[in-house]
Amino acid sequence: MAVDLFLTPRSRLRRWRGGPSPLRGRTVLVTGASSGIGEATARAVAAQGATVLLVARRDEELLRVRSAIEAGGGRAASYVCDLTDGDAIDALVGRVLADHGTVDYLVNNAGRSIRRSLALSYDRFHDVERTIAINYLGPVRLTMGLLPAMRAQGFGHVVNIVTWGVQLKAPKFSAYIASKTALDTWSRIAGREAYADGVTFTNMRFSLVRTPMSAPTEAYAGRGATPEQAARRIVRALEDRPLTVNTVAGNVGEVVNLVAPRLSDWMFHRFDRMFPDSAAARGAVSPGSVPSP
Repeated sequence: MAVDLFLTPRSRLRRWRGGPSPLRGRTVLVTGASSGIGEATARAVAAQGATVLLVARRDEELLRVRSAIEAGGGRAASYVCDLTDGDAIDALVGRVLADHGTVDYLVNNAGRSIRRSLALSYDRFHDVERTIAINYLGPVRLTMGLLPAMRAQGFGHVVNIVTWGVQLKAPKFSAYIASKTALDTWSRIAGREAYADGVTFTNMRFSLVRTPMSAPTEAYAGRGATPEQAARRIVRALEDRPLTVNTVAGNVGEVVNLVAPRLSDWMFHRFDRMFPDSAAARGAVSPGSVPSP
């Protein structure tokens, strides 16, 4: 549910009249663009007339997405980068700024989700380190690299793909939700500092989306939004620049956490017992599933 109270009068008028997207002619960088939400977002952004910069680790998949966009009449460029490598991110920033001058919009989509209970994690501190590296440190470093040019030109917008878990605090996601909460908070503060320079931030607290990242959890099979549905909401957030994009369930959960925290603990404890760890999390990978990181 987008926070429409934060739409500018121009955005409201454009939507009412069905005018051109403000993305037209702009440069939009999307991380994790080789599949899932990132690929769908890149295609949707290009369809609005933007030049989309595709960033991910897999060169062949990036070229596939780029070719598809260009075949449809869109404009795209691809950049291979490991977003857990700080030096690689700095090099990416240098190449992008040299090629395009500045980035108008940034979508921090690349991420890692780990669903594993604490009882199975005592000897897996690397789960915490891995999720922090890609879900928090990577996007913050990339944003900080691109932010000076945004502020200098007096315009920029950053969309972070986080999770409704930021509000709900769901069991078995301690490493994942903590890393996304860190990004959510960092961006909220960065937005306040860059406000006078015309640079804004949106935190998109998605519920479940059907992507390869959610595939290892059997309980999620066939559930959630499609990447294309998620991409449409991201495009709207890029155009309208709300502070947050929440779900009704996430908002309700956040209120319960605040007004009745022990009741919330009891409810989530019950849910935790109802939905055990996946086969991948237990190390007993079922046929056709993807091993958990």
